[in-house]
Amino acid sequence: MTRIVAYGCLALSMALVGSYVALSKPLVAVFPVFLLAWLRFGLGGLGMLAWLRKPPAEAPLSRTTRRLLFAQSLFGNFLFSICMLLGMRLSSAVAAGVVMAAIPAAVALMSWLFLGEQVGPRVWLATACAVAGVALVSVLGADPAQAPSASWLGSLLLVGAVLCEAAYAVIGKKLTGDLSAKRITALINLWGLALMTPLGLWAAWGFDFSSVALPLWALLVFYALAASVWSVWLWMTGLQAVPAQEAGIFTVMLPISAAGVGVFALGEQLNTGQAVGFALALAGVALATWRPRQPVAESVRDLRKPQPPNAS
Repeated sequence: MTRIVAYGCLALSMALVGSYVALSKPLVAVFPVFLLAWLRFGLGGLGMLAWLRKPPAEAPLSRTTRRLLFAQSLFGNFLFSICMLLGMRLSSAVAAGVVMAAIPAAVALMSWLFLGEQVGPRVWLATACAVAGVALVSVLGADPAQAPSASWLGSLLLVGAVLCEAAYAVIGKKLTGDLSAKRITALINLWGLALMTPLGLWAAWGFDFSSVALPLWALLVFYALAASVWSVWLWMTGLQAVPAQEAGIFTVMLPISAAGVGVFALGEQLNTGQAVGFALALAGVALATWRPRQPVAESVRDLRKPQPPNAS
């Protein structure tokens, strides 16, 4: 896989995450959070039953790989879903956007701490651009008539979601060396379903499913497939060719995509300040992915140099 294709997979993955986060608002208004998350894992599992089958060439899962699969599902599926959905309920959109802007920095820091990846000045600068850009979008995109929420619990839940997303990216990088993207996607979704089933059954008890309108069921199917199948598979595919700390820059597409859905699908306005914030965030992505071209002239001169005679 070329690096450009990997970049495209990572960007599209986070754009999907931002889209379903924004479009989940009407779902959260109807479904209890635990029931919504449980249905997500269940419908997503149905969409990738074939991916659970072990390929003939794949080695048996080691104890370390099993632990990593469980940890990635625990942080990236189970806890992220709970923290993000409950945090969005208890905090303002401004607080949520500012906190989510810290995801690239959290991924870079965890990659340095746990994977031993070298984080150069260019990646740190790109991370700073991404954080500043999305924070600017969040602050200037707030509704002036709505005061920021003072809920400490909501803010802490959103910080928890940021850390869970960063752990998800870092653990995923370790798994891509042993398993295919499809197998990782299917196995961590299965763990997510197992973890959420007790809470989902409790939330489903007494819920009136007949009160849910047909368009919301269609939106639920999109949410399940985007959250459990498409975004995870795209992210794992991109991680196969990109270091985790570099891939973390693409998490900036999450809040950018969420804001874009608000503008183009929900009819919100895009002002000048927001446009500047988007430009900063995208500059961070460009800075992280830019590769200087090799000096062709020097390479040609090296080829023209006389080679030493063969000692044999």
